[in-house]
Formats: sequence, C-alpha cells, structure tokens
Amino acid sequence: MPQVFPRSANGVSRFVLWAAGLLLLAGVVVAVAVPRSAFDNGIGQPIAQPVPFSHKHHVGQLGIDCRYCHNGVETSSSAGLPATEVCMTCHSQLFTNAAMLAPVRDSLASGEPLHWKRVNSVPDFVYFNHAIHVNKGIGCETCHGDVDDMPLTERAHSLTMGWCLNCHRDPEPNLRPPGDVFKMHWKSPKDIEQIRRSLISILDIHPENMTDCYVCHR
Repeated sequence: MPQVFPRSANGVSRFVLWAAGLLLLAGVVVAVAVPRSAFDNGIGQPIAQPVPFSHKHHVGQLGIDCRYCHNGVETSSSAGLPATEVCMTCHSQLFTNAAMLAPVRDSLASGEPLHWKRVNSVPDFVYFNHAIHVNKGIGCETCHGDVDDMPLTERAHSLTMGWCLNCHRDPEPNLRPPGDVFKMHWKSPKDIEQIRRSLISILDIHPENMTDCYVCHR
C-alpha cells in the first residue's frame, strides 16, 4: 500500500501538538495572572479627581489627621469623603484664588457637591466596614498604603478576596494598638508580638469565624 504522508509529516504533527499545548498553557497562565496583576487591579495608577488633592502635602507635610476629612471612619461602614465645607475651612483663607481650587469654590457657590472618584473600592456584593477594622487595630496604611507619600492618591493593594482572606485567617501580624491606627509609617515596639497576642483577646477578635461567608457577603 503506498504511503499517503511523507516522513516529514511526523515532525510537523509533533510540532503542531507541542505548539497547541504551549498555547493552551500560555492561555491558562494569562487567564490566571491578569486578574491578579497590578494593571488589572489598578495598583499604582492615580485616578483623575475633580481637584488634584495631594495626600503628600496635606497628610505628609501638614500632618492633617485622616479623620479630619474621613470623619466616619471610626463609627460607620464608610470612611466618608470630605464635604466642600471641610475643604473651605482652610481654603477660605489659604490659596483663595488658586486655579486648581476653582471646582471647590464653584461647589460652595452652587451647593453642588464635588464628585470624588473612589480609588479603593470593593464590589457591591462585598460588605466592608471601616469602623470595625480601625477599632480592631488595623491601621489605615495597612490597606491604603503610604498615602502621605502620594501626590495623587492611588491604590496600594489589590483588595481581592484572597488578599483580604489572608488577613482574616491570621490578623495578628497586622494588628497594632488602636491608638496607633491613624499613624503613618508606624514603628512597632520591640514587644509587638506579645502586644498583638494580647490584642486578639482584648479586642475580641475571633479568626476562627472570620473566614465564614456571611462576614463579607450579606
């Protein structure tokens, strides 16, 4: 019986099979890696705001406390965004004619609030409570990064389910005394491990229940 395919067809078929396998593997790697990448999660990418507010200037240089602008952070699920009147407590006296602050002045005159865009957010099906975290000893910079070094605010961490669960399974390495929650570049004392063990009990933290679905999905 005559040979239908030349001998070279064996090499071609092996090449095609290997290429198909590598392409499939690359597709799986891309599908897994992209959702976890900084590009997809927006890490390190400033978001345009109606006013180019600088945390580096206000927090890092002037030392303004987080709670001055985010006044709901200790009592509410939402940290809150500053009302125009909060901005104008200073800027009715300072840089009153600065061009970049025109949207703030227009907001005060019209009564239309500034439409700040969220930099750090979770999906609507996720319940996140700022108050419970800061009152249990989780510092602002743990999730939001070194905002006092950010000329324009950017996301510091992915805030994915896996990232949050890592802390919920073992919160101890991220704990600090509640009085130090709002300190930037906080330096832990030498006996921090003992302090953290005691905080688990004092602050009534129960890691054994913190990965239950209902904690974040209600």
